[in-house]
Amino acid sequence: MPEKKEDKRKLYFIGIVPPSPVFEEALKIKQYVYAQYGSKGALKSPPHITLHMPFKWDELKEEKLVDLLNEFVSECPIKPFALRLKSFDCFEPRVIFIAVEKSESLLVLQQELNRFCKTNLNLFNATYKEHAYHPHLTVAFRDLKKPDFYKAWSEFKDKPFEGNFLVNEFVLLKHNGQVWEKFISFPLK
Repeated sequence: MPEKKEDKRKLYFIGIVPPSPVFEEALKIKQYVYAQYGSKGALKSPPHITLHMPFKWDELKEEKLVDLLNEFVSECPIKPFALRLKSFDCFEPRVIFIAVEKSESLLVLQQELNRFCKTNLNLFNATYKEHAYHPHLTVAFRDLKKPDFYKAWSEFKDKPFEGNFLVNEFVLLKHNGQVWEKFISFPLK
C-alpha cells in the first residue's frame, strides 16, 4: 500500500479586521459569550467580517498568493469606505453576530475579490452558491449548544451595539494549527 502523501497546504481566509476600539469591543463580547455560554469557537479568530471563506493553499507558494492579492488591490475599484456595525442578529439556532449595516462598497469589494480569487487563484466559495453574501461579525459560533443559544439570544436580541470604522484594508489570515492569525494586510488605495 502506497504511503499517504502529507498535505503541505495551510488554511487561509480573507476578511476585514476592524481597528480599535471596535476590535476590542467585539473581542470583549466574544470573551463574555465564552464565559457565560461556553461558545469558544468565535475566539479562534480575531473579530472579523469574512470576505472569502477558508481555503487551502500550498505554504511554499505563499509568496505567489500575496503577489496575486497585491495585484488585486492595485486594480481594485473600491477605495477606503466607512462601515457601520449596528445591533445583534443571529443564524438560528447556533450563531449570534454583530450586524453589518448594508454597504454597497463592501458588497462590491466582496464580489470583486471572489471573482478575482476564482479566476486567478482557482478558488471557489462552493458553500456560498445557494446563499447571498451576508456580512457579519460572529460573537457566538456554531459550538453554542441550542439551549445556550436561546438563553444568549434572549440576552443579546435587544442589546444595543454600534461601531463605526473606516475600511482601508483587508487581511489574509492564516491558521496556525489552533487559531487564526492575521498574516498580511492589503491596504485599499
